[in-house]
Amino acid sequence: MSNETSEEDKGVAAALIQRLERERIPRALDLKEKVEAGGLLDDMDIAFLERVFADMEDVKQLVARNPEYHQLAVNVVGLYEEITARALANEKSA
Repeated sequence: MSNETSEEDKGVAAALIQRLERERIPRALDLKEKVEAGGLLDDMDIAFLERVFADMEDVKQLVARNPEYHQLAVNVVGLYEEITARALANEKSA
């Protein structure tokens, strides 16, 4: 692997982390609070989660090449799994 790819990965990772901090994590925490209070996901919430899961597919290669991002990816995926599992339980009991 060349240094160029490594530098490219660092740039991509920096952009992804910035997006996580500014957009994805705050929105995910709002959704988590919503579903923990028994709320249901609306169409916008579901569209957001679909975008996140699609992005995660793209991130897999980056994480595979850069194990230092593995734990962060695991934590983020875990958060989204908690949200979707709780949302599904709420839908079933509604």
